[in-house]
Amino acid sequence: MFTNNQIFAAPLAGITDQPFRRVVREFSPDAPMVTEMISCHSLVGAHKNCLRNFDDYGAEGNVGAQIFGANVNLMADAARILQDAGAKWIDINMGCPVPKVATRAGAGAFLMQDHALAGKIMDAVVRAVDIPVSIKTRLGWDAAHQDWADLIRIAADCGVRFATLHGRTRAQLYVGPAVLPVIENQPIPIIANGDIRVMDDLIRVEKMGYSGAMVGRGLMGRPWALAEIMGGAAPTDVGNVVLRHLEYALSYYGKKTAVPMFRKHAAWYSAGMPNSAEFRIKINQITDSRLLKVAIREFWGII
Repeated sequence: MFTNNQIFAAPLAGITDQPFRRVVREFSPDAPMVTEMISCHSLVGAHKNCLRNFDDYGAEGNVGAQIFGANVNLMADAARILQDAGAKWIDINMGCPVPKVATRAGAGAFLMQDHALAGKIMDAVVRAVDIPVSIKTRLGWDAAHQDWADLIRIAADCGVRFATLHGRTRAQLYVGPAVLPVIENQPIPIIANGDIRVMDDLIRVEKMGYSGAMVGRGLMGRPWALAEIMGGAAPTDVGNVVLRHLEYALSYYGKKTAVPMFRKHAAWYSAGMPNSAEFRIKINQITDSRLLKVAIREFWGII
């Protein structure tokens, strides 16, 4: 059976930022987590409008930093910066399907179509840092090109330590069930990703030959999901968790950015609860942090 350090928190763009990781860490002190993806151009250029370019991972525990890009030298430079910032390993995004990354930028899932460039990037990043390097990829570009195993063999030859495999093609985006292949005779450990939500999913992918599992969208509104999937209980004071998460966001982003950004989190936390639709409508009109706190307290019955 997998142990806690084999159950990963996935990189989720716009979600697994520093405030969210801080909440996850409260429930899963030892779990490996991956940051939301970071542009090598933005990081190396130290763009000030992107706060994650300046995160300090030294106190965050077992956190890997994920980078994306198509420029070999910039990817290597970005890896060095993240290593100096305290990341425990570097993850290269080779699976993001969104057009601005996978087509216009020639990065993310595009690298599944250009194994030569992917190999150059992996080799450069591995050589640039002393910490482990991993990749996160998908089955392939589409149903006719499911060549994930070829990419993983190239990764192993470059010195990549492990890979995460998402059980959908780029063409599928996030539609339909994830279908993970059985793992046999692979040169590096592979982590299963896609529709991992309950203990039975862990048991299933372990029997299929995977070396661990990565929870992605199951974390949305449930930062305790990693602990729960390993047999722990969900918190009884969810409202206080929400308020704590909001305080972390306010501290990190400031009120102007944090309030509109946090509304999606509050909505996810409320999913499935009575009157959650009305709550979502209400908070989507709130721009003041004090009023947002009041709405959260009222919804969860916190006096």
